[in-house]
Amino acid sequence: SAAAGLERPQLVTHVQQPLNYTLFDCKWVPRSARLLCLGSAARGTGVLQLYELRAGRLALLREIEKPKPIKCGTFGATSLQQRYLATGDFGGNLNIWNLEAPEIPVYSVKGHKEIINSIDGVGGLGIGEGAPEIVTGSRDGTVKVWDPRQKDTPVANMEPVQGESKRDCWAVAFGNAYNQEERVVCAGYDNGDIKLFDLKTMSLRWETSIKNGVCSVEFDRKDVNMNKLVATSLEGKFHVFDMRTQHPTKGFASVSEKVQKSTIWQVRHLPQNRDIFMTSGGAGSLHLWKYEYPAQRAKKDSEGAEMGVAGSVSLLQNVTLSTQPISSLDWSPDKKGLCVCGAFDQTVRVLIVTKLNKV
Repeated sequence: SAAAGLERPQLVTHVQQPLNYTLFDCKWVPRSARLLCLGSAARGTGVLQLYELRAGRLALLREIEKPKPIKCGTFGATSLQQRYLATGDFGGNLNIWNLEAPEIPVYSVKGHKEIINSIDGVGGLGIGEGAPEIVTGSRDGTVKVWDPRQKDTPVANMEPVQGESKRDCWAVAFGNAYNQEERVVCAGYDNGDIKLFDLKTMSLRWETSIKNGVCSVEFDRKDVNMNKLVATSLEGKFHVFDMRTQHPTKGFASVSEKVQKSTIWQVRHLPQNRDIFMTSGGAGSLHLWKYEYPAQRAKKDSEGAEMGVAGSVSLLQNVTLSTQPISSLDWSPDKKGLCVCGAFDQTVRVLIVTKLNKV
């Protein structure tokens, strides 16, 4: 089907930039042609680089060194006017930076005993109702929610109950922030556990296990009634949960897809279409997916309880960019199809994904 091939999105490398440090995360600065690279220098310090996309190349605007390697970052809890960056580092510190004056953090807290693996923000950028909050997940086994307006103390702390062994938390994400009251945090752990914490009732709403370490979790949108959640794993699988209907015992319906043998490091939904998402892999590849809903999203079980019905996923396109894992991925919120990814070959790449309005 050559004609169908012409209609398929293409993943085109627009620019690639070699770096002299290990890159852990990359982020578009909202409402700009700028992006950030976060990582670790060879001597064990943190690196924060700000680039601008200019006529097919990346111009370095500034480079800042920090005491600890920086693992992850988010703009999700800031206003569009400020565009402050929140970061988690290897020392367990949560810092918030004003990129115009990044020497001293505008907010800083020793949030965890060990490395912060994952961070997410909500309530900022005009996305999601409610207070601006940041969630951090750490190797120390805890997941904490922070309101930058409150110093030093988390507004929520999800930790193992007495007698439960602590698991390394690898991934966190906000969701369900569709009004002032509702909000959830999803956390994924190194043993395959996925836990959904309801911040309104401060309780564990749901849990499941996907048998392999959970590398990334993301809701298709943070600011709607929970719709879909994607979780990716160490063993090359991802799972899409339909979060519309929660069955009293079976939980949420899901569909899983085996992509490759190696780890799926990241999942990111297209900001302009929540049914399209990209996964990045340990084999240096990117895969672009589309979720198709079933004819009916819910049905009644034999007892008359509502249960969800999972849809299916189809592969739109894939490309191999590197021999090393692509560990970070971010879509531009402003330009449809523009994305940035960082790999362990110490290269940051800006890609253009074409024909996204055709799928």
